[in-house]
Amino acid sequence: MILSSASASAEPSGLLLAALSAAGALAYAAAAVFAHRRPRTWRAVLVLAWLLHLAALVVDIGGIGAAPVNGGHAARFGFAPSLSMTIWLMIGVYLVESRFLPLPSAQRLLSVLGLVVMGVAWAFPGEYRPQAGSPLAPLHWAMGLASYGLCGVAVMHAVMLNRAERQMRSQKGQGAPAFGTPLLRLERLTFQFVGAGVVVLSIALLLGVAFTPEWRWDHKTLFAVLGWIVLTGLLTGRRVFGWRGKRATRWLYFGAALLLLSYAGSRFVLEVVLQRPPV
Repeated sequence: MILSSASASAEPSGLLLAALSAAGALAYAAAAVFAHRRPRTWRAVLVLAWLLHLAALVVDIGGIGAAPVNGGHAARFGFAPSLSMTIWLMIGVYLVESRFLPLPSAQRLLSVLGLVVMGVAWAFPGEYRPQAGSPLAPLHWAMGLASYGLCGVAVMHAVMLNRAERQMRSQKGQGAPAFGTPLLRLERLTFQFVGAGVVVLSIALLLGVAFTPEWRWDHKTLFAVLGWIVLTGLLTGRRVFGWRGKRATRWLYFGAALLLLSYAGSRFVLEVVLQRPPV
């Protein structure tokens, strides 16, 4: 059964995770308040929140301070830490990208998302996981999470792109988009992140085949492969048929949703709804 926030708080790792989660959530809340009022203050507070978020992830996933499991140290993971790490990666990419490209519309959204996922990850800390059967397993998990983050960034850019296009149509082409970024550049960035996500996801799937002794078509694998097919189809359609606008972003949203279901969605059902032990 998944560790609840009450049971987790009874051990040192739970207390430390609660403290880091509370501090990080407060920092994200402050960043959301300062998002459009004081950009410099907002950035400094967001960096602090991002670092606290990282510390909470290390404690949660690493099980730091937790009692030994089966005579040894064990890592833990689950749907909430995976979502938390995905948002953390998205914020990290944004912090780097915003140094070179103005994307002010994402400031408050990312701050609020960080606040939400830290609360969810504290309420549903990861389950202790059995020891990986292959040294490639951690790399497989890391590549899978990286693909989550890259596709999440692509979705964020696609949302901004759609909003900017609607603004331009409503203004009949007069004036620059409120995002401060040329549409063609924003569109190019969107699909660059999609391409990077597909490459990393491909590596994750190949590593999964390599380290899994007996390949099986479970829900996680099925949704991951379907997501890969949809996103690869999007890139192919864009190159061959020149897909743009709503058609392209709909494919992106659908593929990203399938990826979300592949691990976080299936683990949510197993951990919270069915309350099954990790497999």
